Amino acid sequence: MEIVEIITKSIAAGIAGIGFSILFNVPQRTLLPIGIISAIGGMVKFGSMFLGIGIVFASFLAAIIIGLVSIRMAHYKDSPPLVFYIPSVIPMVPGYFIYKMMLGIMSLTSVNNTDVYIQNLIDTANNGTKAIFILISLGIGVAVPMLITRKETIKKITPKQE
Repeated sequence: MEIVEIITKSIAAGIAGIGFSILFNVPQRTLLPIGIISAIGGMVKFGSMFLGIGIVFASFLAAIIIGLVSIRMAHYKDSPPLVFYIPSVIPMVPGYFIYKMMLGIMSLTSVNNTDVYIQNLIDTANNGTKAIFILISLGIGVAVPMLITRKETIKKITPKQE
């Protein structure tokens, strides 16, 4: 992967993040920050993969960065962090691996040769396992910053005096 390819994929992640945020009907003032956060997440993920880190751990790192930046942006834009991190993480969902797994499952029904069947089964299990672990890493990666900085994200509420 070249640097230009990393930047291109990061910009595409930013555009996808904006698209998902429009789908979720977020406030208009948050669209540009969501695009930037999505692009940063894509830059971390693809940059990490360029450096030789596996896709699961790269996704985990990107999700942690997205979570941290979302908390800061939530305070800046006076919106919940959820508004920022959900649309920013969705472009990293492993659709390719899920698609390949489903194709593999369908191909298993029509294969008669044992060697081909075993190879298809291995490929299908490999794609499914990658997809599951990427999804788990995205969930944990976004949750960790929210849990660590929990006191910072809850605004002080003064109890009503009776």
